[in-house]
Amino acid sequence: MTLRIYNTLHREKETFTPMEAGKVRIYVCGPTVYDYSHIGHARSVIFFDVMVRYFRAMGYGVTYVRNFTDVDDKIIQKAIETDSDSAAVSETFIQAFHEDMDRLHVLRPDLEPRATAHIGDIIEVVERLIEKGHAYPVDGDVYFAVETFEGYGKLSGRKLEDMEAGSRIAVDERKKNPHDFALWKAAKPGEPAWESPWGPGRPGWHIECTAMSCVLLGATFDIHGGGKDLIFPHHENEIAQSEAATGQPFARYWVHNGFVNINHEKMSKSLGNFLRVRDVIRIWHPEAIRLFLLSSHYRSPIDFTDQYLDEAAQNLDKIYGLFQRVEEKGCTLPENRGSLWQGFCEAMDDDFNTAKAMGLVYDAIRSANRLLDEGSGSSVEEAGLLTADCRAVAAVLGIGNEEAQSYFAAKKEKGLSSTGLNAGEIDALVLARTEARKQKDFKKADEIRKQLSDMGVVLEDKAEGTLWRMA
Repeated sequence: MTLRIYNTLHREKETFTPMEAGKVRIYVCGPTVYDYSHIGHARSVIFFDVMVRYFRAMGYGVTYVRNFTDVDDKIIQKAIETDSDSAAVSETFIQAFHEDMDRLHVLRPDLEPRATAHIGDIIEVVERLIEKGHAYPVDGDVYFAVETFEGYGKLSGRKLEDMEAGSRIAVDERKKNPHDFALWKAAKPGEPAWESPWGPGRPGWHIECTAMSCVLLGATFDIHGGGKDLIFPHHENEIAQSEAATGQPFARYWVHNGFVNINHEKMSKSLGNFLRVRDVIRIWHPEAIRLFLLSSHYRSPIDFTDQYLDEAAQNLDKIYGLFQRVEEKGCTLPENRGSLWQGFCEAMDDDFNTAKAMGLVYDAIRSANRLLDEGSGSSVEEAGLLTADCRAVAAVLGIGNEEAQSYFAAKKEKGLSSTGLNAGEIDALVLARTEARKQKDFKKADEIRKQLSDMGVVLEDKAEGTLWRMA
């Protein structure tokens, strides 16, 4: 099956054909580093991480660029609030971002450019736009003239004549058109600034990504990505300034992930439902968070609730549970891929449908466990093939990073620590239940199971014995 990607630019799925055979160049807009990352950031970062992993699993050479916006109004405001400076604020939250994403097992991009390291490149692009008549300086600021770019609005579907000027910000009378946007901002007292042909100042938000992507990936590259909130104005403005400056198409495929809602409401600080990644990781396993965020198609909104996270944690247990059973049985995992891998690739080739792919994984786990219960040589061999496929799929999804025994040991320790229960006491109850079952005293066995359940202990009866874990 051929990979098809939903291209926001054309509002339909399109067959993916890279510019250069066997190679993919990807640019994804990274965070503006003025605060800790929230779960919405995590969804975008994890999805594109999986995209990159899949391309590499398919044999593509990938150049993946994700930037940091390290100079911006919000960073400056944060520096004022904390009696610090912009450079210190951005450095603090870049490190925090790395810490959070590393814990979520996100691979580092090939390149992580910072806007402040590309000021010279930014100035060059702005100069080129002025020379071509697409931009104009005013009192040390430089604006892009949207009316000079015929295709403005083609990504978002908006038309200039339909847009309401000043709906979000005060109209600047110095602009030729109310929708003209800043490429360069004149310095204000106390703000970071760099010398330019228009006087000291700093870049506007949109121009940063144009300069960095063009320098690192070329004027035209394969895939540009980010959250849906970036379609307008950020990505729309990127297209306008980039194509106006180079005279060439910018990104060929535009990919945007959907939002994360919290308990059916849009996440926002004003509603008090703003979830930071590091806070969520304290409650749920990082790989359970990955599973949850990949459980819906990336273009759809996803609702963050305790119930859904608990379900993801249970599914993660099932994955590690199979890995543990296979390890304990000493199964040999073949290197060749089977039906699960084929089905996984078909799902991923349909616009990276991780939700469908994960459903196939859970079906395969059930089948593998049944085969292990049968215990015959051919059944165990078939279970080994399914498990090998599961491991290959897990590598693309960014899970299965721990040894199964260590995973369950850590989970038990955490559960016991939080509840004050004693492992020896639980083992004794499990043994007593096993003996009751042998004596066909099923009433007593059920009573012990309920007692353990009330303690937050889940039992799993397998052919090789009864296992327990913390709920």
